[in-house]
Amino acid sequence: MLDLLAQMRPRRADAARNFDALVAAAREAFGELGTDASMDEIARRAGVGNATLYRNFPTREVLVEAVYLSGVQGVCDYAEELGTDDDPADALVAWLRRFVVLANTKRAFIEGLAFNPSAYPAAHDALYAAGGPLIARAQEAAQIDPGLDIDDVMRFAIGVSVGLYRDDAQRERVFSVAMKGLVSPSPSPRLP
Repeated sequence: MLDLLAQMRPRRADAARNFDALVAAAREAFGELGTDASMDEIARRAGVGNATLYRNFPTREVLVEAVYLSGVQGVCDYAEELGTDDDPADALVAWLRRFVVLANTKRAFIEGLAFNPSAYPAAHDALYAAGGPLIARAQEAAQIDPGLDIDDVMRFAIGVSVGLYRDDAQRERVFSVAMKGLVSPSPSPRLP
């Protein structure tokens, strides 16, 4: 699977560990405090000095992009893990659930990524490449409409994820209902 952070991550083992610690600390800090979390706080959480932070991520935008791409990479890796699941429909739904969570958190990154939108095409391509085989397996098992393609399914999932919900429980209820429409033991005939 494509490593979306390969060009950003240092090659030396200790430097790569610092890089990964900074990305994890930033993900945590951004989740709690938003993308305006202080760079000092992120360095502190990662257990490194500010010089190490800025050597890896010269700007906040570069760090936000790395956190976003790390999330995308996690969703792509999860698709690979699910590729051997016994039930293709369950695997697809589990992957789409993880994707919807990522898409929901992407909102927090949109402002930070506006500076460098190059992360979007790479993320798009990686997600489509990761989800395509899951969709094909579900179609081969006659669990989703054979007329759907990865773009159809991703747009459907994005439509569910971008809604404004009262809370996570409501988002999950809507997601569950949407998945019942996408996946069924007896799929509807091919869409026109």
